[in-house]
Amino acid sequence: MPRGEKSKYTDKQERKADHIAESYESRGVSKKEAEARAWATVNKDDGGGKNPGGSGRGKSTGHPAAKKGGKKGGQASASRTKADRSAAAKKGWETRRRRGN
Repeated sequence: MPRGEKSKYTDKQERKADHIAESYESRGVSKKEAEARAWATVNKDDGGGKNPGGSGRGKSTGHPAAKKGGKKGGQASASRTKADRSAAAKKGWETRRRRGN
């Protein structure tokens, strides 16, 4: 199978990639880059194409990439002291007050 051929992917995987690509494009990523990132995410989640002949056949579709962000943010926040978090909040409030947001 040549690189870039999508015949081994299921309809669900293709819909998933389209949805992810649209999300990237709405955030200002170029169409080509958005497409590449979307398929990389589908491959990471599902282990490649699911139809016979593709890698990862028979595995269930999880969504590990979709569940990663909140966990990372929580770890970063939890590693800071209460005083650090409070100081950052006060600094942010002062900036918003000054700018009139």
